[in-house]
Amino acid sequence: MDALKLISEASMKQDVPAVEIGDTVKVHVRIKEGDKSRIQVFEGTVIAKKHGGISETFTVRRVAHGCGIERVFPLHSPVVDKVELVRHGKVRRAKLYYLRDRVGKAAKVKEQL
Repeated sequence: MDALKLISEASMKQDVPAVEIGDTVKVHVRIKEGDKSRIQVFEGTVIAKKHGGISETFTVRRVAHGCGIERVFPLHSPVVDKVELVRHGKVRRAKLYYLRDRVGKAAKVKEQL
């Protein structure tokens, strides 16, 4: 068990940003199309964080053309190129699943000053 823990700690990224619930982030994702690869930016609000250690994931939600889109990103994956913090959000919950039912300005998270 200790060997497994050492291997997982060795493969973890060292430059991971402190992503918290309610933050607005830009996730730069490496997408492979055929033999080429490109970077695609997915910007939205972090509504959940799950697990921990090497298997930690975070869920980002955005609304595009009136349709809600959620993507789950593994934090230590090589597919995630980098995560930029746009702004900190002021929330009092660990999971923001209630934002799925909100529309318009009600679906916004206040900024932490």
